[in-house]
Amino acid sequence: MSAITTDLPALAQSIKDWGRELGFQQVGISGLDLAEHEQHLQRWLEAGYHGDMDYMGAHGSKRSHPEELVPGTLRVISLRMDYLPGDTQMAQMLAQPEKAYVSRYALGRDYHKLIRKRVQQLADRIQAQIGPFGFRAFVDSAPVLEKAIAEQAGLGWIGKNTLVLNRKAGSYFFLSELFVDLPLPVDEPHSTEHCGRCTACLDICPTNAFVGPYVLDARRCISYLTIELKTAIPEELRPLIGNRVFGCDDCQIVCPWNRFARPTGESDFKPRHNLDNVELAELFMWDEEKFLSSTEGSPLRRAGYERWLRNLAVGLGNAPSTIPVLEALKARRDYPSELVKEHVEWALEQHSRPYPP
Repeated sequence: MSAITTDLPALAQSIKDWGRELGFQQVGISGLDLAEHEQHLQRWLEAGYHGDMDYMGAHGSKRSHPEELVPGTLRVISLRMDYLPGDTQMAQMLAQPEKAYVSRYALGRDYHKLIRKRVQQLADRIQAQIGPFGFRAFVDSAPVLEKAIAEQAGLGWIGKNTLVLNRKAGSYFFLSELFVDLPLPVDEPHSTEHCGRCTACLDICPTNAFVGPYVLDARRCISYLTIELKTAIPEELRPLIGNRVFGCDDCQIVCPWNRFARPTGESDFKPRHNLDNVELAELFMWDEEKFLSSTEGSPLRRAGYERWLRNLAVGLGNAPSTIPVLEALKARRDYPSELVKEHVEWALEQHSRPYPP
């Protein structure tokens, strides 16, 4: 260990340089004190804002104590990778109710494998330089307070929409972590938030999911409703979802800091199967085989076919009463899933109601 400790600042700088060479836009190093964020998480859980996401409270204090999750951890290397696939006409797509809106992070291949491989390559580079050391890589794969760690590592601040914001990059980026047993020098935490008086993200939320600044009631969040929720979408929220069939970007679209967001250079994050410009009715007619083949290696697999149809049925219920929309819904009326059928019937009922004069 003596050879390692002789020039830790130089090693820390090398780690940041290697991270950028591997395609990460920013790399920071943090300590392990997450006490303030631990209290915020506990209050959030006690209020029940996590809904059915029981895993958020399932690991005791490990989520806010990296040294408990991975014994021996001394520092966390936090990395961000931009994912916005160029100009995907987000506002324009939301304004076309017959089209399906898929959250921009999910248009391409699943980010987990790509980023995990890069983080592992970073660990390999460190090991080649200093010899064996203790580490573990994470990409949304364990109880890790990744946003709090990113803030501690200087990558940005947690904004009013509960996402990490960066003054030079906005918020369209993935986070990942490398827990290490190296006493590296830490970066200055991003202790100043730059949201000011802006409440654009809170005001735009279609379902009013924000209890207030920095507090999200996931039970009303469209991302939760279309991705995490395994049961029926509450009926009173369905009209508010519009054409958003997998996730929601509204609170990012209106964020002033996202005018600095840069398109990704990663080809894996580019849209696949025309998902950035496709009709709801077309997607609704995919059979399960088509769904599985078209979502191979995609974040959309997280919803599964049944919930994919559930989400699309809601979108079709909110779409204009065109022949393709009505025919698609009627074709699924007898689908052998009570969850799907219930949402199809709701959607058809929306089209049977007379329009206000």
